[in-house]
Amino acid sequence: MTAAAAPDVVHPTAYDPRWAAVVARDRMADGRFFYSVRTTGVYCRPSCAARLANPKNVRFHESVAQAEAAGFRPCKRCKPDQPPLDQQHAALVADACRAIETAETMPGLAHVAAGSGLSPHHFHRVFKAVTGLTPRAYAAAHRAKRVRVSLIETMRVTDAVYDAGFGSGSRFYDTADAILGMTPTRYRNGGADTVIRFAVGESSLGPILVAASDKGVCVILMGDDPDALVRDLQDRFRKARFIGADAEFEAIVAKVVGFVEAPRLGLDLPLDMRGTAFQQRVWQALTAVPAGSTASYADIAHAIGTPKAVRAVAQACGANALAVAIPCHRVVRRDGALSGYRWGVERKRALLDREAEQALFSRRPRPAQDP
Repeated sequence: MTAAAAPDVVHPTAYDPRWAAVVARDRMADGRFFYSVRTTGVYCRPSCAARLANPKNVRFHESVAQAEAAGFRPCKRCKPDQPPLDQQHAALVADACRAIETAETMPGLAHVAAGSGLSPHHFHRVFKAVTGLTPRAYAAAHRAKRVRVSLIETMRVTDAVYDAGFGSGSRFYDTADAILGMTPTRYRNGGADTVIRFAVGESSLGPILVAASDKGVCVILMGDDPDALVRDLQDRFRKARFIGADAEFEAIVAKVVGFVEAPRLGLDLPLDMRGTAFQQRVWQALTAVPAGSTASYADIAHAIGTPKAVRAVAQACGANALAVAIPCHRVVRRDGALSGYRWGVERKRALLDREAEQALFSRRPRPAQDP
C-alpha cells in the first residue's frame, strides 16, 4: 500500500490582497507597492506584463528605494524606477496641448508628435486616450474657446475670427452655430435679441429653473434659492431677452418637475446642448444610461471609446447645465460611492433612490385581472 501524496501547501503570499492585484495586473495598484521576484532578482510594478512568478518567490515593497535596498534591480519591461506610463503620457500630451494652443495655425500631426519620442500614429492614440479628443479636434475646441473670448473683447467679428486662428471667415461661419449656439454678432453682443423663455417650478428637492431657446431646452438648474437660479441664468445669457412662461412653457416645466418626482414618467424634451465635441459625446452617452441604473466615470469613458479619459469625463459631467435631462446624477465612482454633484450630493442620492424604487416597482408582477 503506497503512502498518500502530501497535500499541496499554498504559500501565504497567495492570500495577500496585493498578490491579487499582481495576478490581475491592476494598473490602479501601480505606485501603491512594488513586488520583487527572488529567482530573477528584479522588482516590478503590479501591472507588469511579465510572466507571473511563483508566489513563494515574491516579496512586496512599499517603495522603489526599499526594493533596491533589498538588492533587487528594476524590471526592464515595466521600468518601475520611472514614472508610471500614464503619467509619462499625460506629461507628453500636456506639452503637445501647449504647443497647439500657442501655434498660429494648427500644426501637422508629425510636427506635434515630434517632441514626444513616439511615432505619429502612436502619439495620436495616446493623445486621444488622455484628452478624449484627437489633436485636430482639440485644436478646434481651443479655437472655439478663443473665438468666444475674442468676440467679447473685440469690436469686429472678422478680427475675432482671425485672432482665434481660423484661416477664413467662411470656415468659421460653417461651424458658428454649433460653437456659439447663435450668430457671432449676437454672441458678441451678449446674446442680444436672443429670446429665452424660462420659469421656476417647485419640487420636493427644491426650486427648479427651466429655460429654453428657440432650439429647445438649454438650461435646467436646481438649487435652494429661486432668485439665485434666475441670476445664474442671466449670467449665462447676459443680454438675452427673457420672457416669462406662458401656458405652453409651464407644461414643459411641469414635465421636468414630474420627472423628478416620478422618474418612470420619462423625460422626452427637445434639447439645446451647448458644449465642446467631447462634452457632447459624454452627454449623449449619459442619456443612454437607463433610469434605475448607474455607471462609473470609467464606464462612460469606455462607452465613448476613450477609456483613459476618466478625468475629462468627470469634467464634462460637471459642465452639464441640463440637470436630469442629461442624467449626470447616474454617474458614480467605481466603488459605487456617490461623488460630487453640481446640484448637491443629497439631491443626487434622492434622484437615484427614486429611480431605483420606480425600477423595482415596474418589475413587480401585476396581479391577475378578473375576466
